[in-house]
Amino acid sequence: MTSAERREQLIVIARALFAQKGYEGTSVEEIAARAEVSKPVVYEHFGGKEGLYAVVVDREVRSLLDTVTASLTAGRAHELVEQAALALLDYIESSSDGFRILVRDSPVGSSSGSFISILSDVGTRVEHILAEEFKRRGLDPKNAPMYAQMLVGMVALTGQWWLDARRPKKQDVAAHLVNLAWNGLSGLEAKPTLSTRPHK
Repeated sequence: MTSAERREQLIVIARALFAQKGYEGTSVEEIAARAEVSKPVVYEHFGGKEGLYAVVVDREVRSLLDTVTASLTAGRAHELVEQAALALLDYIESSSDGFRILVRDSPVGSSSGSFISILSDVGTRVEHILAEEFKRRGLDPKNAPMYAQMLVGMVALTGQWWLDARRPKKQDVAAHLVNLAWNGLSGLEAKPTLSTRPHK
């Protein structure tokens, strides 16, 4: 086995273990044993468990972001929201282990790769969709980033639920997500206020 093949083997084994047991529950010993190599081989390739985990998370982040970004092909805002919701559910369906890794907490000392930072990045990539729609409806486009984060969060939390439930069908879940998001967006007030005054 070449060095590159060994590295890939270790990544595949670690990915499955991280998805099953989480970062804390997975040991370098177990990764090495499954790969039928000694612990120093893992350290040689990745410097340790944290380095290997970072590689796994980075791959999953890129895969998720590429999937969502590639899905945004339509011109109409409603269709773009549909495509983004379906893309996330596609990723969950095709890469369940990867999604399980992303929704777990990142190890101590990791500033990137947490699910929150990933969602924030996805929200940033789709906020232009809402900004255009806001302009068209006479709403303030400066609020689009906030609404993009809200939408992405709603889809992601539903995705976490669907990861284990797998019912109803993916297309139905996406349709319901878009129904709530779109019909909620279609009735937006230009200057929303709370109906009750908060206590100070």
